[in-house]
Amino acid sequence: MGGESMTRTAPQGGGTGTERVGGGRIGQRLSGVAVALGLVLFLGGFAWGALVYRPYTVPTSSMTPTIDAGDRVLAQRVDGDEVRRGDVVVFEDKSWVTGAKVVKRVVAVGGDTVSCCTDGRLTVNGKEIDEPYLPKGSLAEIKNFPKVTVPEGRLFLLGDERQGSLDSTAHLTDTAQGTVSRRAVSARVDAVVWPWNGMLQRPSGFETLGALSRPGPLRTIELLVVAGAVLVLGGGAYGPVAARMSGSRARGTRPEAAGAR
Repeated sequence: MGGESMTRTAPQGGGTGTERVGGGRIGQRLSGVAVALGLVLFLGGFAWGALVYRPYTVPTSSMTPTIDAGDRVLAQRVDGDEVRRGDVVVFEDKSWVTGAKVVKRVVAVGGDTVSCCTDGRLTVNGKEIDEPYLPKGSLAEIKNFPKVTVPEGRLFLLGDERQGSLDSTAHLTDTAQGTVSRRAVSARVDAVVWPWNGMLQRPSGFETLGALSRPGPLRTIELLVVAGAVLVLGGGAYGPVAARMSGSRARGTRPEAAGAR
């Protein structure tokens, strides 16, 4: 008599004992472990990202088409000594703009000579640089400038939109010939996240001059967050799904005579 309990009696000839509705104790424990592990991965990924990356909104179009005006980027916190040719960096230099962060591409480092242009291309240490990230149909030669020798500990920076960018070429008459101290750099841009354009293109044109920077851990962080979300959702859904399936099986195997009790 009475309603169905959390256990059901096995039909005759189908074994002994009772089965626990909801997938069994082992299934419930595994579900709990999956949720716990998922939370660790999900929250750990976000915490790691918050420690390693800073979000910035780029206010101008000087880095188009790599970064458009209003785009939201994630930049890895780095020391200025880690910066290499081709990196897109975030820095602050009071001789450029007071109290504002600036985003530009490093095209030369201390000891390099840089000029524009040879056959329409930027030249660094006498080598023409292939720059596929520039706007299609544009030529670097629209920003001609004489040879500059970059002092040690400093960087020469250009915008990808060469025609409209206020970059090192706008400060060539300064004492430092438009260069910026490595210490002024606070972060290196890894990806455009709003709108989602993904990781920045590798600046392979600079490889002949030396090693490029390694990408930050953003892809690993994404993987942790996604895997954590899947485990949390999957583990949380296991109990209700297993209970419904067990209930359906119980109703399907209930003796007809049970309704005459």
